Amino acid sequence: MGSTDSIRLAFERNARACTARPGKGQKTFVTKVRVQEGLTCSIEEGAWHLTADLPQPLGGNAAGPTPGTFGRAALGSCLAICYVMWGARLGVPLADVAVEVHADADTRGLLGLDDVPPGYTDVRYIVSVTSPAPTVDILCVLDIAEAHSPYLDVFSRPHTLRRMVRIATTEA
Repeated sequence: MGSTDSIRLAFERNARACTARPGKGQKTFVTKVRVQEGLTCSIEEGAWHLTADLPQPLGGNAAGPTPGTFGRAALGSCLAICYVMWGARLGVPLADVAVEVHADADTRGLLGLDDVPPGYTDVRYIVSVTSPAPTVDILCVLDIAEAHSPYLDVFSRPHTLRRMVRIATTEA
């Protein structure tokens, strides 16, 4: 893990750059997903190659974590990273940070049964922090970090989703 000083310096350097040139902070991320075999998906973004799948009882090959695992991991890791970044930025030492994400779901929604949503019905996260700092300072870091966490925002705010379709026809 980077030192607190190097994290703080990187944070401040990027904040200065985005303040001077706001367009520098605007990006479009592209993640490519392709079904390989059955329900197994290969995921690629830049140099990263991941695999997602469903468990065998749901028809998958269990070749990788489920999409839900990646979503919960995105939320938990984004929060943990933001806590450490903002702790470094604000000079509040955080010796150990852990986030546990709990999400309730009903598989009947995925299967189109009953009037059940296919997504989560409740999401909770437990933050564990070890620090010599006063509790009030730690809670301040958590509040500020959460206000700036991209994936807490993704999970808590409605977003516009636009579908674009490319269809390649084949001869029968």
